[in-house]
Amino acid sequence: VQLQASGGGLVQAGGSLRLSCAASGRTFSSYAMGWFRQAPGRGRVFVAHISRSGGITTYADSVKGRFTISRDNAKNTVYLQMNSLKPEDTAVYYCAATTSVITTTHPRDFGSWGQGTQVTVSS
Repeated sequence: VQLQASGGGLVQAGGSLRLSCAASGRTFSSYAMGWFRQAPGRGRVFVAHISRSGGITTYADSVKGRFTISRDNAKNTVYLQMNSLKPEDTAVYYCAATTSVITTTHPRDFGSWGQGTQVTVSS
């Protein structure tokens, strides 16, 4: 599956952004999806995961209660709604797809990645 992320930008602390990730192909619903982020000089870290049906979501503690992952299988798209943004949320955000049937938060379990979209939160 090929992934194309969009929706990043510059926002003030406390603001909101919604990221989108469009997938190609007709098998999108067979993939669980994740969002990861990578700040300058740091590794890629888990942000959120959503099951194939969308019924199960998992979040990193750092974003729980502020970010919401969702998907629309009819549109082959996964979203990340980010509210109450903080300067420490500044990073390049990546969407990724996995065929794992269990919830996984490790980048190595995701076989397909989007190109990344920059999110910058100013204080």
